[in-house]
Amino acid sequence: MKKTISLLLAAALLLSLLTGCGVSSAPAQEAGAEESAEERASETPLPEEDPVHVCDDGRARPSSCGRLRVVDGKLCSESGEPVMLRGVSSNSLITAEDYLTDALFSELSRDVGVNLFRFAMYTYGVGIVGYCTHGDKERHKQDIVKGVELCRSQDMYALIDWHILSDGDPNLYLEDARLFFAEMAERFRDYDNVLYEICNEPNGVDWPAVKRYAEQIIPVIREKDPDSVIIVGNPDWSKALRSVAADPLDYDNLLYTLHFYAASHGQEYRDMTEEVSRNGLPVFVSEYGVTAASGGHPRDFESADAWIELLEREKISYCLWSFSSAPEACSVLRSNVLKYSGFAREDYSPTGQWLLDTLEKYNTK
Repeated sequence: MKKTISLLLAAALLLSLLTGCGVSSAPAQEAGAEESAEERASETPLPEEDPVHVCDDGRARPSSCGRLRVVDGKLCSESGEPVMLRGVSSNSLITAEDYLTDALFSELSRDVGVNLFRFAMYTYGVGIVGYCTHGDKERHKQDIVKGVELCRSQDMYALIDWHILSDGDPNLYLEDARLFFAEMAERFRDYDNVLYEICNEPNGVDWPAVKRYAEQIIPVIREKDPDSVIIVGNPDWSKALRSVAADPLDYDNLLYTLHFYAASHGQEYRDMTEEVSRNGLPVFVSEYGVTAASGGHPRDFESADAWIELLEREKISYCLWSFSSAPEACSVLRSNVLKYSGFAREDYSPTGQWLLDTLEKYNTK
């Protein structure tokens, strides 16, 4: 969708976006003209009950695995067999709008081999980027609905991500979270392809604070969508799994977030992940990168390969940050690629080419 945002605002948005793990400064608010919901709706109507293009390729798909659930610490199909989701994450949902097309999602599903797409909706940020900081809430929710429908039509799972980062404490916008997840769970209660990630990367808080937040949001979702799979973040930008294992939440169908960036988080973190997983903690890597935690150089493919080998062995699903052409080492596409589908191998960055090779290797298993 073409956006009527000035060059100055676009530059401000680019500077404000971070890659996930790591500290970010809290940006100041910036005013800017925004399109009306009616104008956007007329430009990009939501899909109307698109038929599902079933992908019978042996990978975990809604058509074959149904509504997922957590059994004995592992993400499983509706029938109880362990599954692997191998996906990609958007960058900021608003700046990723041009990628929300049937052509791209068909390409990701059929050609790239992705069976999960994560929609990262920033809660805090400059202008329209921050859902809770004077952002256009209806625009964000329209993008979520469109993305979920695109995943559904291409036989993919969708992960709705409440992407806290600069806000740190998930309790800061608790009421916004309640209302958002109540609406999303009501909207998608009959869908078998939707997972909920309720707090991306808590930071500056301890696990008891995050647990209190989760204990207020999980019942909101479960009231509308009682069998949903919910993914819960944790302190230290979702790397404090030992604190979670010592005091887990008392709900079924939960997974706990792990985020890593291969050039910053090495063997020590892999050892922790293997330990908690083998002790029964359900883990889901909703965001990882092959780069430093900043999203910048260096890339460490050797460490990334070691991580993927561990995740595959432990049946822990994973989602790469990010499907974007932003000028960052973590981006899947090269920064000079201006199209939004129909990608050749040379359009992919070294990160993206590593992803293609990794999916080709493991999607056959």
